[in-house]
Amino acid sequence: MFVFVLAAVSAAFCFPNVVNQGVDAINSKMPFDVPHIADKPFNLGLDVKGGVHLEYQADLAQVAQDDRVGVMEGVKDLIDRRINSYGVAEPQIQVSGENRLIVELPGIESVQQAIEWIGQTPWLEFSESRSEEDSQKIVDKINELQGKTGEEILQVPEFEIGLQNPYFMPTELTGKYLKKASLNYDQNTGRPIVELAFDEEGAKIFEQVTERNVSKPLAIYLDGYSIIDTNDDGQIDNSDLYAPNVVEKISGGKAQITGLASVQEAKTLVKRLNEGALPVPLGEPIAQQKVGPTLGAISLEQTVTAGVIGFLLVMLFMIAYYRLPGLLASLALALYGALLLAVFKLIGVTMSLAGIGGFILSAGMAVDANILIFSRLKEELRSGKGLALSVEEGFNRAWPAIRDGNFTTVAVALILFFLGTSFVKGFAATLIWGIMLSMYSAIVVTRTFLRIMAGTRLGKFGWLWKPIA
Repeated sequence: MFVFVLAAVSAAFCFPNVVNQGVDAINSKMPFDVPHIADKPFNLGLDVKGGVHLEYQADLAQVAQDDRVGVMEGVKDLIDRRINSYGVAEPQIQVSGENRLIVELPGIESVQQAIEWIGQTPWLEFSESRSEEDSQKIVDKINELQGKTGEEILQVPEFEIGLQNPYFMPTELTGKYLKKASLNYDQNTGRPIVELAFDEEGAKIFEQVTERNVSKPLAIYLDGYSIIDTNDDGQIDNSDLYAPNVVEKISGGKAQITGLASVQEAKTLVKRLNEGALPVPLGEPIAQQKVGPTLGAISLEQTVTAGVIGFLLVMLFMIAYYRLPGLLASLALALYGALLLAVFKLIGVTMSLAGIGGFILSAGMAVDANILIFSRLKEELRSGKGLALSVEEGFNRAWPAIRDGNFTTVAVALILFFLGTSFVKGFAATLIWGIMLSMYSAIVVTRTFLRIMAGTRLGKFGWLWKPIA
């Protein structure tokens, strides 16, 4: 019973529109309303949904060999935050090799727009507090511009004032003067601190900035967003966890940021400071590709059609050749398909064409497991053993081959997942999930069905259990 309930729930979760139509029909005749099943969409990959694929080659000539991995991860994190700020769903951003950055943006139609969003080099700037008078002037102008369209804003006198940060204004100190930021710990309290080291010119500028901002906060922005901003609203105010204050004029080009809440916050701060301190020029993409949604839809339709036809042909073959065990295995495979799609939808696996290929391959592995089981079952029946004993012995003898084959495939898929690019990762991820559930389908579900049927009247009809040859 549990198996059938699981199958029904999985199918309803995968295809809620069909179920919700039935719910609407019930609600029209009942005095109360049955709630609809939430429609959580599948995450579709770039080649299915359409979008933009870009590849960049970072210039690491000025970066020490030991720092290159960290720098590229920092650039990846920066680009990810840039893209997410524009609301792009499911962007895929990864480092390939030592200096390649691959960016995939599903649903984006303009290559040029994607390039503009990504930009070229992280921009780090140190900003000082505005006077209350200046802040109020900017806030008033922001309030005046609220609710207006772009054309209306252009007609407002001095509208540029409302586009500024009302609390901080940039200084002449930027990331190009910062040599490096590092994590350290206070020898007395053990709390994390962030140490800054400026170059010779930056040390002079930093001394001037700190001298005129003693007992005032000094904001640090990366691409316009505060790097010590807990809610990423681009402002340091009462909603933020911590804002660094200048205690005294700092000479010598070295400074510390103290009072950080946790080691993780300190590590994040160091990472973001170094993103701006070690600019990695990306320039123009060395490769770009646009995948139209129409092409993606056609590819998806063709792939799904081929998969469904292949799935049905396999099921028909198993029923025709293995008879009742083949029918039971087909039911188990149908459950496997519904359950696997539900898992993909629930955990948010991105379904690319490569991922769909991994899904179909795992279905073939599930069929292969059933064939091994039925072959052993046939041998046990031919040796004269009873049906119930033959079922148990058939599974026991088939298990080592199923285990070795599937575990070996999972091991290879894990290597592909951790070392491969995005499309390879998608293939590996769906293959791993598919194999794990295919083993459940063959070893648990098919075995349960066979045990139940062997104890019924159908167990007395030997011809139903023996293959054609």
